[in-house]
Amino acid sequence: MSIRKSILAGCAAALSSAAVAQVAVDTHENLNPEIASGYTTRQAVTGRDLMVATANPLATQAGYRILQKGGSAVDAAIAAQLVLGLTEPQSSGIGGGGFLVHYAAANRQLRVYDSRETAPAAARPDRFLRDGKPLPFAQAVNNGLSVGTPGLLRGLELAHRQQGKLPWRSLFQPAIELATQGFAVSPRLHAQIKESRDALAAQPAAARYFLDAAGNPWPVGHVLKNPDYAAVLSRVADKGPDAFYHGDIARDIVAAVRSHASPGDLSVADLAGYRARVREAVCGNYREYRLCGAPPPSSGPLAVLQMLGILQHFPMSQLGPNSVQAVHYFAEAGRLAYADRGFYVGDPEFVRVPVQAMLNPAYLAERAALVHLDRSMGTALPGDPAKLLSQRAPDDALELPSTTHVVVVDAQGNVLSMTNTIESAFGSKIFVRGFLLNNELTDFSMSFQDPEGRLVANRVQPGKRPRSSMAPMIVFRDGQPYMAVGSPGGSAIINYVAKTLVGVLDWNLDIQQAIALPNMGSRNQATELEQGTALVEMAPLLRAKGHEVKLTDFPSGIQGIVMDRGVLTGGADPRREGLVLGEKN
Repeated sequence: MSIRKSILAGCAAALSSAAVAQVAVDTHENLNPEIASGYTTRQAVTGRDLMVATANPLATQAGYRILQKGGSAVDAAIAAQLVLGLTEPQSSGIGGGGFLVHYAAANRQLRVYDSRETAPAAARPDRFLRDGKPLPFAQAVNNGLSVGTPGLLRGLELAHRQQGKLPWRSLFQPAIELATQGFAVSPRLHAQIKESRDALAAQPAAARYFLDAAGNPWPVGHVLKNPDYAAVLSRVADKGPDAFYHGDIARDIVAAVRSHASPGDLSVADLAGYRARVREAVCGNYREYRLCGAPPPSSGPLAVLQMLGILQHFPMSQLGPNSVQAVHYFAEAGRLAYADRGFYVGDPEFVRVPVQAMLNPAYLAERAALVHLDRSMGTALPGDPAKLLSQRAPDDALELPSTTHVVVVDAQGNVLSMTNTIESAFGSKIFVRGFLLNNELTDFSMSFQDPEGRLVANRVQPGKRPRSSMAPMIVFRDGQPYMAVGSPGGSAIINYVAKTLVGVLDWNLDIQQAIALPNMGSRNQATELEQGTALVEMAPLLRAKGHEVKLTDFPSGIQGIVMDRGVLTGGADPRREGLVLGEKN
């Protein structure tokens, strides 16, 4: 048997087992009660000049006030994100990181700000292996070893230095005031605390904040104050992120990680040495549009572009959202993109990622030719666009949902799409000075090589950034920004964003309608359909085409804005508590 055949024969099972794990854990976040028995008739918000959408009303209000004061898109995103870290702490915060895509109208410049966490200098490839086997999911996540060096504040600082207008300190005031005065626990936050109660209770600092004296989640409406978070933000507002990455705050972060029951190896030197990156966006064409997003170490936009490059060969616009055939093509395109993602994407500072080869139209045409009209291909195998397959081993990372997305358009026409995360719900559960630390290092592959010794691109290495599925994207039409979109949702982010793009660009839905479409797709295992939606009726027809169908909760949190002929149209995912605010027409 040839080397290539032996790799392909061995990798299908590995890809399938990883996808099974992703399916199993991607149901952790509860749906918003308003869509528990069907979608709402929530309407898109229209306006002019400026708009912001986030997953939490208080965060949207904070960002919108900054825009009204003349702030830039970056200014508004910073204010909104700092509030999200308070009101939606299970999803993101200053103990995590993310990706920010920014279009500057003045010089038509597109930049990506990478604040992805990094592995400590002491990290080893077998970090999550015991006796040669991956740690069980819960042990790997709720573990000091899962904590990467937080990057968010450095990324926001860099973006503000280049794109901000208002003073840095002023952007912190909304979050400081809310943390000091308190905010009402929302239904979603209450449900999330309830679901993670046991894990939070095992961490004394987290238990004191999220649970009452009897160990129960704070009830809906309870006014929750966080003076420790306010104090940290006040210091960072006055002295910049150095106050976080050096001194006593940094020492407390390290102490909390190293004193955990399963201690980690994060050091003060890791914090002091962290640097955010400015990267060139990864871009591709779909129909008459140009789509751009965060490049590796995120796999999100790259996989979305691969999916759309494959779907380009099928009549999606003629089929429409209620078509079984459209769901079939969408799922098959996802299988092919996820197969490539598992082999080729990692931190480009450590491993070659063949981005251009993966997006080559001729290569995507070859991949599209693997899609059958009337039957599923089952588990897809990776292609070999850059003749690297024989050097790589499949990835088995567990990417979990608990992330947030923000989109902003300011009065100057600057556009921002930003996704931030602390990884799974409440991250590592390690709570320090009012904020949670990430468990981002579980986004690395659990194993680092296959039995033949071939290395995994996304293996743990010191200083390396784990692969992500975050997919903040900006779409251009005729050279002008047309749409900004993104979502939380772990490895399913890719399907959420691709679905929304197809909804707007192919099916001519408004952004709110596209966001509310039932979620669907395949992560190269089962074809997943959102529970409780019209897609469930398609299951028998898809099974007749050979699809293994699984019905699952799909807790996306898509936010999007479309910019068309001077009108802004915004949408927020009804599965969460999101809100869009825009200047009225």
